[in-house]
Amino acid sequence: MRAIRFFGSLPLLCLFPAMVFAAGDADAGKSLAAPCGACHGQNGVALVPGSPNLAGQNERYLRTQLELIKSGARAVPLMAGQLDPLSASDLANLAAYFAAMPATVGQASGDQLALGEKIYRGGIAGKGVAACTACHSPTGSGNGLAGFPHIGGQRSDYVVVQLTSYREGKRVTDEAYGGMMRGVAGGLNDGEIAAVASYIQGLH
Repeated sequence: MRAIRFFGSLPLLCLFPAMVFAAGDADAGKSLAAPCGACHGQNGVALVPGSPNLAGQNERYLRTQLELIKSGARAVPLMAGQLDPLSASDLANLAAYFAAMPATVGQASGDQLALGEKIYRGGIAGKGVAACTACHSPTGSGNGLAGFPHIGGQRSDYVVVQLTSYREGKRVTDEAYGGMMRGVAGGLNDGEIAAVASYIQGLH
């Protein structure tokens, strides 16, 4: 366990699960990825509003999320049953395939840029909201070894839904990290979530 402190008194625990991670085979994943393109695009850039970009996502994070979705631990109705035929190796190969693609960059909304940047880089001390940079890096590239996702350039509509789900306790896939995303999102109102999501969309 590693403790990272912000603002002198606000603690945020970033837990690094001690597990061996074996990379998947991107070439093998390519043959499995065709059905994913309907929502996530053949180049990993989402075509359907509310769907995440997968291109350039950290492999460990993406693999974990695929496993959680397949098991039902993370509910994604649009993906219900789609991963059922795939083995653990298939999921690893899919994750490797999308991770090998170049990440995309979107555009942040000008009227929300200042607030979004403030939250992303400095958090909100008065509400116990930690800076996003600690786990997701200043550029949004995340931390692949720790399993923290690459969020820079991610669709803002997707980020809004995920932060709101964490805030409302509907998404609990941060259990391995002490529930820290629920802790962060719990201090954000709708406007602040929209602002930081917009900033993330243009971050690279």
